[in-house]
Parts: sequence; structure tokens; C-alpha cells
Amino acid sequence: MSGPEFPMSCPLPTGDGETVQMAHGGGGRAMARLLDTVIRPAFDDAELDRRHDGAVVEVGGPAAFTTDSYVVRPLFFPGGDIGTLAVYGTVNDLAMCGARPLYLSVGLILEEGLPLDTLRRAVASMRDAARAAGVRLVTGDTKVVDRGKADGLFVNTAGIGRVVAPAPVGPAAVRSGDAVILSGDIGRHGMAVMAARENLGFETVIESDCAPVAAPVLTLLEAGVAVHCLRDLTRGGLASAAVEIAETAGLALAFDEAAVPVRDDVAAACELLGLDPLHVANEGRFLAIVDPADVDRAVAILRDHPVSAGAVAIGEVRDGPAGRVTCRGPLGVDRVVDMLSGEQLPRIC
Repeated sequence: MSGPEFPMSCPLPTGDGETVQMAHGGGGRAMARLLDTVIRPAFDDAELDRRHDGAVVEVGGPAAFTTDSYVVRPLFFPGGDIGTLAVYGTVNDLAMCGARPLYLSVGLILEEGLPLDTLRRAVASMRDAARAAGVRLVTGDTKVVDRGKADGLFVNTAGIGRVVAPAPVGPAAVRSGDAVILSGDIGRHGMAVMAARENLGFETVIESDCAPVAAPVLTLLEAGVAVHCLRDLTRGGLASAAVEIAETAGLALAFDEAAVPVRDDVAAACELLGLDPLHVANEGRFLAIVDPADVDRAVAILRDHPVSAGAVAIGEVRDGPAGRVTCRGPLGVDRVVDMLSGEQLPRIC
């Protein structure tokens, strides 16, 4: 008695051809078509044309290396999208290390059923953001997961940059008396994503501050400003960045709340939702902690760049309990600023 007969070839993928299918992640012809018609044309880099397992790149000295993952919801929001966020977030992390960003990799996690037009739009944003930031996307990977397992699209990026800072940049270099500079107004990214996610009808459209900040940072370094520490204000906002620096440096940090720029529409939205702008995420803002002798020059240099035109000195580093951050309010009373226990706004990057 013969057993059941099984087909000896895999069935063709079903679908209209305009959505991501499981076959697109299978390593076969469907995946090759996706890479050749959607992914590679968007980036158009010679290293990608090699179709190899990795890229060989020239760094030319000490290198900074970083990686991050992006799961923002919704994928597109006023002022940015998951593609620009992935590129700029990685570029900014390299800049915070005192490095000139050079190369990126990208890993795409696609959900079955994702419209290919959505994917095209996201990778086009990555291409444009990479060009704006002056970096090359030289290698990557694509995987597909079952419908309902990835919320459309997740992105992982890694970046390499050449360190140009003459001395290590980080909390260990912070000294009592250092000046604390904020590169611009805060809170716009978190509010933009929240408004888009919840369809909040504010009178004005709040756009994310998503932007690359490497150019002003590199100008500071090239000008010989004594930059001791840099930190971009992403999840947890200004408050978390300040506390992290103070804790690691073993010092205290104090700033004046009146000096911290917050746009009126952002302040109104935060008040309506019961949020503190100090804890709201940003994607194009950073703290620069510099020698006090360089503070005025540093602010002037930052203001020459559009992305940091609103730079202002907001406070100073002090001797005191390690990790203690205080903020002087409008009535002249200091309050302690701390990290939140959890996330104020989940899925914002």
C-alpha cells in the first residue's frame, strides 16, 4: 500500500504582489525580487551591489560603534517617520561619542501583509536621511515574520564613525564648574508622535524635531571647544539625560527651568495631557557639557547651525551628591529632577 503523495515543490506565494509575503523572507527568488526592486535601488551604494555578507570599509583611526532598534508607532508622523528616525538616531549616537559618522547597516523586520508602498516610502526616507547626514548605508538584512507579529515594520541599525575628538567625550570627563548647554527647544518629538497616534486635534500641528546633530557637534570639536560630555535627549528626555550624566560622573547638576526652551504649543499639549516636558522625548536635541571658559563661544557656534539655532546655557555641574539633579523653578525654589520609573510615552522611537 503506497503512502500519501506530497508535492515536491513549494507553492507560489499568494497575494496581490503589493504586500509583503512570508516568501519575501525565505531567501529565494521572491526575496531577491524584493531586494532588487525595493531595497537596493533606494540606497544605490556600491557596497550593496557586491551582494556579500558584509561590507569592507575604511575608518582611518579610532572608531565609534553603536546600534539601535526602532519600533515607533505610527510609522509616519509629522516631521519624520521610522526611516528618518533610524538614520538620524544612529548618526546622533555616533556624534555623541565625538565621532564623524561614516557607515550604517540596516536590518528590516517586515510583517506579512505590509503594503510595499509603505516599505518604499520608509526606505526612501532612510536614503534621503543618509544623504542629509553624510553617511553611507553599506550593508543590511531583511526578515519577514507572520502577520500580527511586528506591527508593520521594525528597523535595527548599526553605525560606525571615526573618532575626531582630541580627548575622550563622556561623563568621566565632566568636572565641577562645567557649563551645561542645551541645543534647542524640547518635547516636540514625543508630542508629535503622541498626537499622531491618538489623533489629538491640537490647534497647531506639532512636528518632531527629528534631525541629525553631527554637524554642530563636529564644528564644536573642530573649533577647539573643550567638550567634556555629549548626550542626545531621546527616551526620558532632558531629565533622564541629566540624571544619567550626573550619576556616572559622580557629581550634581543644576539648571534653571526658565532657561529651558519649550514651544508654547508643546507646553500647552503637555499641560493638557499631564506630562512634564523635561521627560518628553526628543530626536534632534542634545546636551553639551563644556569647560566654563568656552561656554559663550560654544553657544555661538551652535547657533550658527539651523538644528541647534536655539542653543542656550541652562546650568552647571556642581560638587554634591552623585546623581542629584535640581531645577530652579519660576519662584526661585529648587526641585529634584529624577528619572521616571517607566516610560512616559512608549513606542516613540
